[in-house]
Amino acid sequence: MQDECPKLSIIVPVLNEADSLGELFTQVKSSCESAQITFELILIDDGSTDRSWAIIDELAGADDRVSGIRLRRNFGKAAALTAGMRATRGERILMMDADLQDDPAEIPKFMQKMDEGFDVVNGWKERRLDPWHKTYPSKVFNWLVGAMTGLKLHDHNCGLKLFTSEVASEIRIYGELHRFIAVLAHSRGFRVAELPVHHRPRVHGYSKYGVVRFLRGLLDLITVAFLISFRQRPQHLMGAIGLGFFGIGSAGLTYLAVEWVFMNVFGVWEPTPIGNRPLLMYSIVAVILGAQALSLGLLAELLVAYTTRDRDAYSVATTTERDDEDPHAIAI
Repeated sequence: MQDECPKLSIIVPVLNEADSLGELFTQVKSSCESAQITFELILIDDGSTDRSWAIIDELAGADDRVSGIRLRRNFGKAAALTAGMRATRGERILMMDADLQDDPAEIPKFMQKMDEGFDVVNGWKERRLDPWHKTYPSKVFNWLVGAMTGLKLHDHNCGLKLFTSEVASEIRIYGELHRFIAVLAHSRGFRVAELPVHHRPRVHGYSKYGVVRFLRGLLDLITVAFLISFRQRPQHLMGAIGLGFFGIGSAGLTYLAVEWVFMNVFGVWEPTPIGNRPLLMYSIVAVILGAQALSLGLLAELLVAYTTRDRDAYSVATTTERDDEDPHAIAI
């Protein structure tokens, strides 16, 4: 291994991409060396069934800037990226796909963009070379992400993302949340930019993208939107839902009670059996649902209060430096 920490750590999840790995390293090496960027390449084999791991092992043996991590089975892209991030040593982390559709020649541009003061640089496949059944759902998805999270980017799905080690230490990805790294970082106050990238057609292997992955992405979007808005205050969501149902149910029961009084006490109109009216059943169900939502909100608040660490509630950019021997120094 290199004695000094590299400037850039490149993490690449690999799933049956044996034909692409050699060319990928050659292109990464050429791009970084031409821009004088010290780098390490971490290849994470996510349960490949072809020769991917054998090739990773060969590349690592031939160049100490390459290292490999082999997962016991296919755990998914987010898990592979998490394993890679934990192994990085660089100041900046670049994630990219192994299928050669992401062009390593873009790496210097990403580094230069981050030098402008950004914490995350998200790729944007301006001219995407994919079939229509992938591009159109992706456009809808990107619009939904912007509408629900407040971070409007052209391409949240782009696999080419550069972020600082501070971002990696503060966000946690699982499921399909790797596509929301920019959103999660933005929610904690990090500066996010996007950069048009050259998208190349797939030459080897096959796409792992499908309808199931799109549906999972939509469900994860709901999760991210909830975490951003209500992670520290779940009762604000559950309580609002509970109060809504409780109010509707209470209004229905109040109406029935007033009607019963006017019918049976004052005799304003002919009495009718209230017990057989659908409004009574709907009102009771609404009151029960409201009470349950309020109870779930309170339980969630208890979990947040007793399990959330202080550092999860905010993100510190910097602090003032003080002399430890100064008796008047303020402890932060």
